[in-house]
Amino acid sequence: MEKVSFHFLTTLRAISTFVSSLVRGLTQRVQIQERGDVPGWVMLAIMSALLVAGLLAIAGPRLIELFNQAIDNVAGLG
Repeated sequence: MEKVSFHFLTTLRAISTFVSSLVRGLTQRVQIQERGDVPGWVMLAIMSALLVAGLLAIAGPRLIELFNQAIDNVAGLG
């Protein structure tokens, strides 16, 4: 299994910080307009997308390998 580089983690953290500040800015705008819980849903959607992207970046190659092995076993090729 590949080790995650420090540069990758630093980049992921910078992206997370940027998205967090973006969501905070959107939240403040929406709170001024009093539109309900839209900021909460926006933050939830963005954070979920970041979590999935991070997991795929870290475990993607292994997940692909496991999927291909499973398909080969079902098809009788493995």
